[in-house]
Amino acid sequence: MKETKIAVIGLGYVGLPLARLFSSKYPTIGYDQNEKRVSSIMNGHDDTLEVSDELLREALDKNAFVCTSDIEKIRDCNFYVVAVPTPVDTYNRPNLQPLLSASKTVGEVINKGDVVVYESTVYPGVTEEECVPKVEEVSGLRFNKDFFVGYSPERINPGDKLHTVEKIKKVTSGSTPEIADYVDEVYSSVLINGTFKASSIKVAEASKIIENSQRDVNIAFMNELARIFNAMGIDTNDVIEAAATKWNFIKMKPGLVGGHCISVDPYYLIQKAQVYGVLPHIMTNARRLNDGMGEYVANRVIRCMNKKGVLVKDANILLLGITFKENCPDIRNTKVLDIYYTLKEYTSNITIYDPWASKESIATEYGIEITNTMPTDRYDAVVLAVAHHEFANLKLRSLLKEPSLGVVYDVKSVAPREEVDERL
Repeated sequence: MKETKIAVIGLGYVGLPLARLFSSKYPTIGYDQNEKRVSSIMNGHDDTLEVSDELLREALDKNAFVCTSDIEKIRDCNFYVVAVPTPVDTYNRPNLQPLLSASKTVGEVINKGDVVVYESTVYPGVTEEECVPKVEEVSGLRFNKDFFVGYSPERINPGDKLHTVEKIKKVTSGSTPEIADYVDEVYSSVLINGTFKASSIKVAEASKIIENSQRDVNIAFMNELARIFNAMGIDTNDVIEAAATKWNFIKMKPGLVGGHCISVDPYYLIQKAQVYGVLPHIMTNARRLNDGMGEYVANRVIRCMNKKGVLVKDANILLLGITFKENCPDIRNTKVLDIYYTLKEYTSNITIYDPWASKESIATEYGIEITNTMPTDRYDAVVLAVAHHEFANLKLRSLLKEPSLGVVYDVKSVAPREEVDERL
């Protein structure tokens, strides 16, 4: 087999770390239509902060890694990895357009004998039933005769500096036994903890979709418990700590479920299940419950303010954090916005402080103004929405106009108990 030359299509949270890793062993080209993104990477900086500047510059300096927006630059590759988003529309219906567009791009450059590996999260069957026909249509080549495919689901956890891409055990698969072995070999050669070769592409696709669906269901259970115990006046976290002393209890916490994975991927399986006449009650109810937690938190804040006699109308409120999780700049599908929009029905005096989020990205994506510097004003209520490490030592009650009368709500249950009026 000829020398493996890799092209990674899509240089976001998944594609760039993977491309950088592949470049440690193979000639690798990263391709993205976003010229600004490509320029930033080629200047040695990753705006998502998934790849450090030092590691990125090292890869670029070795000349084994380059990024481009010119499709002609990837024509000589023979191992194409597609790592583009798979979002849902406003009605939570899967949107395969980015994936099909990337497949069209592959079709324009692919040659006989080449391999295409998909990493995007999809429902079982998408690779062979949706992507392959698009590659065939554009390229004029025949599947499993002129070109081959594989599927290796991404497992990137944004902001996680422990489970980085080289340490993740990857599931692999291929459209023939020989290609499955080849794909597995390529991935195994750069991964510290190796791979698991699935029996088929559909099995690999299904394994990814249930990883995130399982977490969604488990968190939904904790969120339901939080609603129950809050109504009963019992601290949910105390209950969890007590229950966690049993050896087989799965310790999880309630919270906001945002981002591009757990809050999106289950919809792909939900829709596909209905095509086969199966109504997935548990997954559907979990999605509904988790999607409502931002509004629930806001209403609890309002309840606390009312109990303390703090006028909600036109109140000054501080939201600490807007990214979908702590210590990363990822704002995709952040549920902190649901807190913001619910509170905004009562007051427009809401300040959002987040040292990680891009002010420009928030303004462009959501039309909201935030600050990256700690405000000096004092507030009627403070909501700790994201557990950035910058917030760890904040004296939350000192941010209130009147420490004894104002309200502090802790969504993440990380602040000292004496600092907060209520926590999720």
